[in-house]
Amino acid sequence: MPRLQSFRWDVPAGAPFPAPDLADTYLSVRSVTESLARGLSAEDCAIQSMPDASPVKWHLAHTTWFFETFLLEPHLPGHRPYHPQFRVLFNSYYNAVGDRHPRPERGLLSRPSLAEVLAYRGHVDAAMERFFASPAAARAELRALAELGLNHEQQHQELILTDLKHMLSRNPLFPAFRERDPASREQPAIAGNASSPAIRWHRYPEGIRQAGALGREFCFDNEQPRHRVFLAEFDLADRLITHGEFRRFIEDRGYSRPELWLSEGWDIVRAQGWSAPLYWHERNARRNVFTLRGLEEFDPAGPVCHVSWFEADAYARWAGARLPTEFEWECAAADQEVSGNFLDSGALHPSAAPQDGEGPRQLFGDAWEWTSSSYGPYPGYRPSPGTVGEYNGKFMSNQYVLRGGSCATPQSHMRASYRNFFPASARWQFSGIRLARDA
Repeated sequence: MPRLQSFRWDVPAGAPFPAPDLADTYLSVRSVTESLARGLSAEDCAIQSMPDASPVKWHLAHTTWFFETFLLEPHLPGHRPYHPQFRVLFNSYYNAVGDRHPRPERGLLSRPSLAEVLAYRGHVDAAMERFFASPAAARAELRALAELGLNHEQQHQELILTDLKHMLSRNPLFPAFRERDPASREQPAIAGNASSPAIRWHRYPEGIRQAGALGREFCFDNEQPRHRVFLAEFDLADRLITHGEFRRFIEDRGYSRPELWLSEGWDIVRAQGWSAPLYWHERNARRNVFTLRGLEEFDPAGPVCHVSWFEADAYARWAGARLPTEFEWECAAADQEVSGNFLDSGALHPSAAPQDGEGPRQLFGDAWEWTSSSYGPYPGYRPSPGTVGEYNGKFMSNQYVLRGGSCATPQSHMRASYRNFFPASARWQFSGIRLARDA
């Protein structure tokens, strides 16, 4: 079994993977993924709680499948796949590769076992060591493909946590993924009765701005090309909306007033019985929130998360504001240093906004922030050539863009140009709300 390292992200914020150390970075990223599974039972790793989520075991295997399929099989002479059927079992959505096991049925795969999946990871890790020592590893296009694979694996590290959280939340015992260390000085993520100060608005003048990644460091293809956008004068809230503020929306019958909702969102509210964000619970006449540390006390000052785009949009309408466009958000974040409530701090849940600081706070590392922008291509966008061109481009429909990153996002993915995207009804991600308004 590959060695396990401590539970933290190892790549500094905004830094590209250094070419001479790509093999070391590979081992580091792979070890972090396995550290997320440490302490979980085989049963924990096998359950799929809904079609949009995947079992931990599947994530461990799929991220391994990526390296074997795109690097080892075509570019390492003599490499023998670990198991010929794994090519089908652990293909996610790459139609050009071949057949795929149905996504909603990933939780039915009792075989291979967790032990065999970890052995599969060890087999591929050993082969990747030979790859990095081979002449092929000097080819720029293959190093770029390995770098993409590592960023892909880090995306699945976040998905492991969000999918696992949903699975654990379905258990009436409300088990914790990681128990809080009673000896630590870490403050509870959900605790106390403090209220947040009123929102402060930061104004941004109209003008032409540059949007998208510069391309000097790693980015996904959906972050390019860099291009100009015109922004009218706008105001942006200095922090995320809190539990307490969202509770006032609920108390004002926010989930019962169709005038606040878009038609599709209203239909979902009625069909699924939404009355609060995902993971809110009433227990013994008290409101609690389920977190990766189990059920914790409701904190009015903590940022609300696990809301859909429909809920974020309805709240903004109720508050007399709107959601920012992705370009307004990027404009505000472009000069902000990446800092926040990253997972390597052990937080596992968004924290209340700090009381000090100039400019918008909580832009990175607490909750993904819904924008009003539909997920689509930038002007001049072209999918990457070959099979990996399926990575982002084919999903550019019926989804909305989120920006910033959450407490479950690897720190090296935090950048102003990063574009996450989900359907408007998705709630199981750490997704929150920041308001904007016309000046």
